[in-house]
Amino acid sequence: MKCIGIIAKHTDPRAESIVSELAKWLGERGREVAFDRETAALLGRSDGVVRSKLPEYSDFLVVIGGDGTLLSAARVVGGTGKPILGVNLGGLGFMTAVTLDELYPVLERILRGEAEYDERMMLCVHVHRLGERVADYTVLNDAVINKGALAKIVDIRVTVEQEYLATYKSDGLIISSPTGSTGYSLSAQGPIVYPTLHTLLITPICPHMLTLRPLLVPDDMTVRAELISKGTDVFLTLDGQVGFGLREGDVVEVRKAKSTLRFIRSPFKDYFAVLRTKLKWGER
Repeated sequence: MKCIGIIAKHTDPRAESIVSELAKWLGERGREVAFDRETAALLGRSDGVVRSKLPEYSDFLVVIGGDGTLLSAARVVGGTGKPILGVNLGGLGFMTAVTLDELYPVLERILRGEAEYDERMMLCVHVHRLGERVADYTVLNDAVINKGALAKIVDIRVTVEQEYLATYKSDGLIISSPTGSTGYSLSAQGPIVYPTLHTLLITPICPHMLTLRPLLVPDDMTVRAELISKGTDVFLTLDGQVGFGLREGDVVEVRKAKSTLRFIRSPFKDYFAVLRTKLKWGER
């Protein structure tokens, strides 16, 4: 581990001092540090690199912020195989489970070669329009089809492996990975799925029919969702951060990506401890 990449939530007022201290700590241990441009600017440095290039310079990445910061970093790391250590600056933080107090003890273990990893499935999302592929994305959490603020209920015809599943009349539809089960899907009454399970999760948003419930399918299947509503204001949102406008007849195709994301596991808590902490399980 010769060079460590650092990405921080540059809008957080604490980020400058945290990153400065971290860079100094790593330098004292003979490690090089690389920053994306936004993080470098926090320190008044001009040697930051475009975020998409940061994995090329780094053996692993430290992502400091919340789950949103980590999701944007995950799309950059993609299939490079470079591990990510997510450090939480506050808030819910299911994926950025390492706290600031745990950061340096965890880094000590990593530098000694004692890190343990979780492999997280990513999703490959295509949009097809009039028989042509017009958009491609790789995401960690979810692909969400949702209506605009003033749009009526939308109709979405869903097939799994070319077999008809149902036509959802709802405010939208969430297709998520196990990691994404604690995101938007959870807010839409979807189940919590252990993050290393091999499955895709289909969750309707406010369905008009009470019989439509969340569904798990194997991750080797392809889910296709066709927008069949006319004259509606509908968008595809990727990881809650990237948007694409949909038209009648567009087909959103979601399948497991070939690449996985490697998370550096916290040695101080397991996944169930994270759930108990974040969701207050067992508390009155």
